[in-house]
Amino acid sequence: MVNMSNASRSAPNNRKEIFAWALYDFANTSFSVIVVTVVFAVYFRDYIVGDTPVHLLGLHKNAGDVLWSMAGSLSMFLVAVTSPFLGAAADYSNRKKRFVFFYSVLCILSTALLYMPRHGMIWSAMALFVLANFGFEGSLVFYNAFLPKIATQETIGKVSGSGFAFGYVGALVSLMIALYYANQARVLGDITAMAPSFIWAALFFFVFSLPFYFWVHEPPLIIERKNINYARIGWLRTVETVKKLKHLPQLTRFLAAYFIYIDGVNTVMFFGALFATQTLGFSMVEVIIFFAITQLAAMGGAYFLGSLSDRIGPKPTVNITLLMWIGVTIGAFFSYDAVTFYIVGMIAGAAMGASQAASRVLMAHFIPSGMEAEFYGFYAMMGKFSAILGPLVFGFISGTTGSQRLAVLSISLFFITGYLLLRRVDTRVDYKSIKLSSV
Repeated sequence: MVNMSNASRSAPNNRKEIFAWALYDFANTSFSVIVVTVVFAVYFRDYIVGDTPVHLLGLHKNAGDVLWSMAGSLSMFLVAVTSPFLGAAADYSNRKKRFVFFYSVLCILSTALLYMPRHGMIWSAMALFVLANFGFEGSLVFYNAFLPKIATQETIGKVSGSGFAFGYVGALVSLMIALYYANQARVLGDITAMAPSFIWAALFFFVFSLPFYFWVHEPPLIIERKNINYARIGWLRTVETVKKLKHLPQLTRFLAAYFIYIDGVNTVMFFGALFATQTLGFSMVEVIIFFAITQLAAMGGAYFLGSLSDRIGPKPTVNITLLMWIGVTIGAFFSYDAVTFYIVGMIAGAAMGASQAASRVLMAHFIPSGMEAEFYGFYAMMGKFSAILGPLVFGFISGTTGSQRLAVLSISLFFITGYLLLRRVDTRVDYKSIKLSSV
């Protein structure tokens, strides 16, 4: 009778843990939407940089684009070079929740402080953004490490999907908060009226992440580990994984393709708001509504293209999304009115979630059994490194030509190259049964 009572309590407790875990995804999208994708990107370029003369490496045109690309690439470079060590800490420490808290607080405080920089305070604003994005990405390493702890092998896909679903909802709520301040800025004719949205983004992140710290439990370590050098372990583990790739040529080909095309995806989303406001003359209100529609399209795309992936396989699905992304960049180049750009945005939204989800499934196809954690850690690191080049390419072309249209068209090369490289990947090869020891 006692065991039955414990069992009856465990299911609700686990549901509470899963809810709290997914709610963290709901919370942190306030940063990714308000700061990275929509509001602060435009605020930084139009107000903080504005008409401040900037002469950097001869890239004197569209200085805001150039500096924004530098800030984004620098933050992702820092995340990429530290991710192996963060991954080792996530695997070997019993303090994952503390790490989540530390990196989240770094992001939250830096986000709130974005309220402070004024016109011309370029470097302080860039530094705060780099710290905030580093904290955001760093927290995800430890947050994701909780997924196998709260879900079974049978439910891990469903639980992971619930996190994405909560994230989409959080993005829409965050956009509604930003919309209130965008309307104020339009009435006052002053973009600085948008600044309080950064404080609200920080508060939103903090408040809705609290259940994670109280309700998600961290299981004790079976083996006590002391005096661990996470840097050494992370480095050795990365080198070991690279050596193993020599025995997995199809996985290596897929990772090469993924590295290229996911950079294009990240770049389009990173500069979408800047393109809409500068090239098409969108107001902040219109940009926020545009991204809300994009999020809704992403929900639909993730569902329908996810179902398609189950029927035709992940590789053809990724190929379809890459063709959609090529269409997005060409469509953006030829967009001269709001209706056309809204259509382009909905295609981008539909392709966004599906390309990431299908890529993750395709990655699983090539991983030897028992090595999932190792190779997915390397896959995540590749995703971080891939987010460095694309923004720099966009910023360089925009800065030298003064044309965002040419800059966004150049990103089509990432999708075309990724598509061609992916065609060389043979999904008939099965590495599930291969045994790889230390090389």
